[in-house]
Amino acid sequence: MLWGASGAPGYARELRTPEKYEALPYAEVLIDAGHGGIDSGAYYEDVLEKDINLAIAKKVYALLKAYRFSVVLNRTGDYALSDDNRWHVTRSRHRKDLSQRGQLTEEIRTGMLISLHVNWTSDRSKHGPLVLHQRSGESALLALCLQDALNRQQHSRFLPREGKPFYLLNRVKQPAVIIEMGFVSNAEDRAMLTSAKGQDRIAHAIVSGLRHYRTLAR
Repeated sequence: MLWGASGAPGYARELRTPEKYEALPYAEVLIDAGHGGIDSGAYYEDVLEKDINLAIAKKVYALLKAYRFSVVLNRTGDYALSDDNRWHVTRSRHRKDLSQRGQLTEEIRTGMLISLHVNWTSDRSKHGPLVLHQRSGESALLALCLQDALNRQQHSRFLPREGKPFYLLNRVKQPAVIIEMGFVSNAEDRAMLTSAKGQDRIAHAIVSGLRHYRTLAR
């Protein structure tokens, strides 16, 4: 299930006829809540990336609606998007999941895509946000706005990077970024990522970056 620009729920698999495509409103932002269902993503003990991504995605969705963005959220519960993918002939559930996320940008008229994730590494000292972007200038500008907002929120000085090997960034035609909101392997980041206040601050930072980008891109 996804939340649409009108706020009404609908199923991605039902959006493929030309009539329904034409009837859909334009969505300025598509929020991709990374992972879900059988795919937990990164984890630390019982802390799962998929749960963090969804919680913050819902907060970003609500804030964007309050600021009068037209916005779509691609999952609203704990399920794998690969379950809806019956068109990509592959045995890889992971590839089906990624291609389904990219496919939504072709089924819904979308201005940009932000994919929410958290990082993990065996080096527990690593921390902070990282925004990955496409080669295009618009994606790089979007990443810069988001990285700056997250840096200010988390008191860091990281620079966005081009995400060359990432399937989603290569597949999507619209400006798209992957936002690594912090490291679940780092104790301080983990506390922020799992607390309601920390999630609120991250969501506000992401929305601040999107608002800044919208101003510059006009």
